[in-house]
Amino acid sequence: MPLCSSEHKGFFNSHTNYKEGTMSQNFENKKVVVAEIVEKAKNAKSIVLAEYKGMTVEQDHALRNECRANGVEYKIYKNRLIKRAFEELGYSVPENVLEGQTSIAFSADEVSGAKILASKEGDTSIKIKAGYGFGKALTEAEVKQLAKIPSRETLVAQLVGMLTMPMRNLAVAIAEIAKKN
Repeated sequence: MPLCSSEHKGFFNSHTNYKEGTMSQNFENKKVVVAEIVEKAKNAKSIVLAEYKGMTVEQDHALRNECRANGVEYKIYKNRLIKRAFEELGYSVPENVLEGQTSIAFSADEVSGAKILASKEGDTSIKIKAGYGFGKALTEAEVKQLAKIPSRETLVAQLVGMLTMPMRNLAVAIAEIAKKN
């Protein structure tokens, strides 16, 4: 006597097909996410990987809004998918970096993502893990150093100040000489 009647065989076959279809769909979804990470990483000038556990909803919203305002795309992905995408890009990822909950900040410039996440490190549960920029992998310490670089506008203002300082000093010296004579 068979273990199952013929009417149950149909159920199991359709159930198995359903499961296989779901697994296939999940696999396709994961491939799409990996492709998304690869595309974002290719377009970014810098990438910062951070741990985000324990953030409140308000802190998360504030962080995402600040990122958006500064041209930084902040996303949360599964570690396995991040690893696959980075391997596809040829980036080496130390094993300890992809432990715990991982978020990524993709920046259109070299320092914005690092600045934003480093500024949140003390008052939220963000902890910088590593990064990529300038064509190489960056350690946690290097990302934090990158975050200390002044903004482009500040650097331009400092450069203009340094360039005009000799002329200003010369003008002051000439004015003093003119007063004496």
